[in-house]
Amino acid sequence: MHFEIPFYGHENIRSLHPKTIEITTHPNLTLNGDCIIGVKANYACNDIPERLKSLLQNSKSEISCTILVKELKFRIKGKGSEKLTLTNPHDIVIRTSSFVCPRTLATNCDAAANTIPRQIVKLLRDQDARGIFVIEVT
Repeated sequence: MHFEIPFYGHENIRSLHPKTIEITTHPNLTLNGDCIIGVKANYACNDIPERLKSLLQNSKSEISCTILVKELKFRIKGKGSEKLTLTNPHDIVIRTSSFVCPRTLATNCDAAANTIPRQIVKLLRDQDARGIFVIEVT
């Protein structure tokens, strides 16, 4: 299954966190949010279609998340988990660890915010930049 979440950039995007990547529906971002790579997202965990949630909540599922900005893309691979609740109304977080909370979409990912190419991060520092967060589950 394939699901796309449009989001926007923000001048405070730093993308420095070593364990997570986050997008949020909130319009503002402080410098403390160093895992956030997008704001004003159209969807959060709570908004994900039920069919996709069921796939994400399977520990055998392979999850691929792709960040698209202009012609650039960055792919992250992770795992599903039966522990996922996917109930947060504002955020989506993917993690390199197995930690789960209502904001978690994928665990045991092979990348974090600090590994996103700096070309993409630079583009996302423009508040008019548009990105797409693509979720694919197999």
